[in-house]
Amino acid sequence: MADVNLSALIWSVADLLRGDYRQSEYGKVILPFTVLRRLDCILAPTKAKVLAEKEAREAAGMNPDHFMRRASGEKFYNASPLDMGRLIGDQDNIAPNLGAYVDGFSPEVRDIFERFGFALEVDKLAKNKLLYQVTERFARLDLGPATIGATDMGLVFEELIRRFAEASNDTAGEHFTPREVIRLMVHLLFTEDDHLLQNPGVIRSIYDPTAGTGGMLSVADEYRLDYCPDARFVMSGQELNDLSYAICKADMLIKKQDVTRIVVGNTLSDDGHAGETFNYMLANPPFGVEWKKVQKEVKKEHEEQGFNGRFGPGLPRVSDGSLLFLMHLLSKMQPKTEEPDSGSRFCIVLNGSPLFTGGAGSGESEIRRYVLEHDLVEAIVALPTDMFYNTGIATYVWVVTNKKAAHRKGLTQLIDGSPFWHKMRKSLGSKRREMGEGDIDLLSRLFGQCAEAELATLFDADGREMGREVVLKREPAPEPPEGGKAKLRPLSLLVKNESFGYRQITVERPLRDENGEPVRVARGKRKGELQPDPALRDTENVPLGEDVAAYMEREVLAHAPDAWVDEEKTRVGYEIPFNRHFYVFEPPRELAEIDADLAEVTRNIQRMLAELAA
Repeated sequence: MADVNLSALIWSVADLLRGDYRQSEYGKVILPFTVLRRLDCILAPTKAKVLAEKEAREAAGMNPDHFMRRASGEKFYNASPLDMGRLIGDQDNIAPNLGAYVDGFSPEVRDIFERFGFALEVDKLAKNKLLYQVTERFARLDLGPATIGATDMGLVFEELIRRFAEASNDTAGEHFTPREVIRLMVHLLFTEDDHLLQNPGVIRSIYDPTAGTGGMLSVADEYRLDYCPDARFVMSGQELNDLSYAICKADMLIKKQDVTRIVVGNTLSDDGHAGETFNYMLANPPFGVEWKKVQKEVKKEHEEQGFNGRFGPGLPRVSDGSLLFLMHLLSKMQPKTEEPDSGSRFCIVLNGSPLFTGGAGSGESEIRRYVLEHDLVEAIVALPTDMFYNTGIATYVWVVTNKKAAHRKGLTQLIDGSPFWHKMRKSLGSKRREMGEGDIDLLSRLFGQCAEAELATLFDADGREMGREVVLKREPAPEPPEGGKAKLRPLSLLVKNESFGYRQITVERPLRDENGEPVRVARGKRKGELQPDPALRDTENVPLGEDVAAYMEREVLAHAPDAWVDEEKTRVGYEIPFNRHFYVFEPPRELAEIDADLAEVTRNIQRMLAELAA
């Protein structure tokens, strides 16, 4: 809770802004000043040493940049003799001094404040005679690493962004993903590779094409510190939103990462890491957002480069670009070779639409066909609803890899994580639920075990839920309480990839004349063949594993013996009907039981009417 309390303290600066700033503008001041103070505190212990290096190297006619970086002990420095403490010592010159102080940072930090539009905010604060007060308030905050660690500082940034989004009626989910969702994704990402990350000195690359404020990269690094401290991650990312990019870059800078690997721009139209591949990837692309703005560039790459580009399998409909990000990540996978640590794995959060939208031959179906026929989907995990700040819809984590273990070959694991949540004490936008550490551990363990399992819910004699237990395949179900019962539902399934495929066949029936006789084609290459009646045309989906002739005999010809299949129109399609695999039929109650309940209700109504009449 320390980070929440500190966020509230920082956000209290809004009291100074009220009246001169609209509520939606508070974050434009508070966020860059928070970053500035954090960087100021980090550099404070080495400030004198950096200035001494600057003076000595310039006197010798040398470029001091490298030497100042080394002296600061960080990936950045500030060459100005000023700091925030000195700034508030000269109230009359606060505006020019603050500008000079920011200009004294190394180029990568100056870029952060340019993305914030900080100079404009400083001018506005100065005109409203608020600049000194705001600067003084931040200068008195201790945001040094000894007081607040990098992880907690990341949470502070996250909470401030949420407050900013809430105040501006923005969608917070566009800026960051809930931490527990990221933790689940990170566990799924690394569970199968923990043994590789334990090697001392191992270096692995990790990438987020929709980096936001850097939350996914930060949580991945926390996992490394907790479980694989001898490993090192090289982090890369790209972000479209200037505000989010600035915070992500600042966060990576504080973590001593190479911030040149955090790129600004639209990932789909302008790949900032073109030609690169990565060991691990994480992404939470926008849900259901159209990609019309980049349609020209994406379509051109698809048509001209095909599978040599990023979008070879196909293009989804313009109304939802989620699967474009999936294909982008596929293009960033390292090739799998005989080396044990080769290949890649990534986790991406998608809504339900990419599982089933689009019929056979559509762009969406062709993309699903590509990943399933190439055996790339390792698992799909359903999340609880109401988990995200900007939407309550059902969401799914896809785990995709080109280095499946032998026992996973040809299979996709489906895990229903939707029951594993608890209600939040206070809703945050659309987010009303969160997952606990126990839930994350359970789902990660099921994935790591590659196990089929059921969830047993125990009820007492009065129908009250008494608990839940996970039952692995071939394990006995738990005994219910006396007089109660145990309900079983699927939790984890291993499904053959081909089970998701089907042939869409076109079933024709002959056109008939006024005498009821079949009409035949009079000319052309199909001369003499039966002419189909468009009004009677129908399509059927036949599972890939089933013989079309046998299906026709059983399902069609028994009712329409004159029907036939137009082979030229047959299409192969793929869909992943997730909910259908987890559906459990519950028989209705006995009629006598329902009648007894109705009779009881009727008696109660009659009793109440009699009391009113009296």
